Parts: sequence; structure tokens; C-alpha cells
Amino acid sequence: MAYGTPKSLGDVDAYYTHMRGGQKPSTPELENLIDRYKAIGGTSPLIAISELLRDKLQERLRQSGSSTRVYTAMKHSHPFIADVVRRVADDGIDELLAVALAPHYSKMSVGTYMTAVEAANSALPRKMKLDIVLSWHDRPKLIQAWTDAIKRSERNLPEDYFLIFSAHSLPEKILASGDPYRNELVETSELITRQLGKADWGFAFQSASHSKEPWLGPDILSYLQEMLEKGKSSFLIAPIGFVSDHLEILYDIDVECKEWAKAHGAQLARCDSLNDSVGIIECLSSIITENHYL
Repeated sequence: MAYGTPKSLGDVDAYYTHMRGGQKPSTPELENLIDRYKAIGGTSPLIAISELLRDKLQERLRQSGSSTRVYTAMKHSHPFIADVVRRVADDGIDELLAVALAPHYSKMSVGTYMTAVEAANSALPRKMKLDIVLSWHDRPKLIQAWTDAIKRSERNLPEDYFLIFSAHSLPEKILASGDPYRNELVETSELITRQLGKADWGFAFQSASHSKEPWLGPDILSYLQEMLEKGKSSFLIAPIGFVSDHLEILYDIDVECKEWAKAHGAQLARCDSLNDSVGIIECLSSIITENHYL
């Protein structure tokens, strides 16, 4: 399961409204989001990448002798989670393993995917046996996939480059309930840097919504400025909180962060997202087989 995306600029209003639980955005809010999609070509490749990942994962499982079938579903756009769960049941499936393409658990993110799956399954005339994967942030194959991606990117950077891991910010209030999101992100970062043997790194959040409540920080643009003032001038961003290219990667990093770098005379690069790479397919395959979906 992935977040979803409008398939065209004409779909942005309905998509944004669904994200907001049925509350329509104001005209300025809608125009701002449309402008961001225009800046990356009109739409995000998230659904296409997720479907390609599904197909490659299905083939990987088939080659290993597994009879497991792989489906894709989106939280805020077609194909919606509830519709896909019904289709899975109609296909005669008895057991369903739910995995969100977000490795780090928060009740406000991964938790909402699982709530949607559970609700859809409960509404079926014949309920499936449901298993859910809440977190996969520390799996060795995930760490290896990100390590490999960073190694490919750092070849074009000076040896003393500063590595910044990033993830989508969430409201700070999640910390009061003991939500593991921030800790899991830091743990992933530490596992990767240990494998890289890199001591010069940091972590920042990106893509916070504009609201009155405080969100997790530091914000990535503020953090870049802080590191610049401390003498860093070459940066590599590894957005480990995400799996696939989408708006928060292609605009928030590739447009906003790179514009900041250009304006401040800094060198900034982003390592490739995992997308449909061999590394992420092997990671997801291991999750499936270890949950006995053979």
C-alpha cells in the first residue's frame, strides 16, 4: 500500500479533499498544490512505480515457487484500499498480508493504512485471515538497499560531504504517546551509517503541513542552513522515510532544497529512491516469506 497521488491536475481537488477527510481545501491551498504538481510535470510517478514494484515482486515470488499473489492499493486515490481488499476476497484469497510502503511505524501514518485494511476486511461477508506488518525499518535488506544507493551517489561528491537522512514530518504530539516513529528513523540512519563507516551525518524532517500545531523538526531547509553556517558546503540527502519517488521527493527535495543550494553556493545531491530496485524487491520478498506467505 502507498499514499496515492492524483493522476492529473484535474484530479488534485478530489485527491486533496480525500486527504483532508472530506473537507475541501481553500482556493489558495488547492492552487499551491497544483503548482507543485505542475513543477514536477503534472503528476507523480508513485502509482506507476508501485505497480511496477508489484509486478517485479510477483515475478520474484513466482520464481521462488511461491503461490502468493501481490496487489497494490492506495490510501487517498484509486485503487483505494477498501476496493482492493474486496477484490482480493472476490478472487478467493483466504489470507491477506498487509504491508505499507513506509518502513517506519507511526499511528498517524502506517497505523491509518492498517485501520483501513481492517475496516474493509471486517465489512466482507467472508472475512480473510489478516496479518499486518507494522514496521520494517531495521531489516538487513532495507539497510543494504539504502547503503548501496548512497554509495552510488557519493562517487560524485567530495570525500567530506555531509549526509542528511530525511523523512516526512508529523505533528510533535505523537511523541507524548510514545509513538516510535522518530526513534525508528534514527535507528535506520544509524544502521546505514555504521555499514557505510560514515561519521559525518545528521537527520532532518521535511514536508511538514502548515498548521498551528508544532511538527517534528528540524526542518530540512533550516538544517541545511545550520550546517552551512558550521562550514559544510557539500550535501547528500537520503530520504529514508520514503520508498518511491513522489511529490515530497521530486518537489520538496529536487526543487526546494536544490534551489536553496544554488542560492547559497552549496553542492547538493539526492540519492536515488529505492523505487522498484532489486534491493527493495528482495527486502519485501523476505518479509513475505518470513510471514509464511509461501
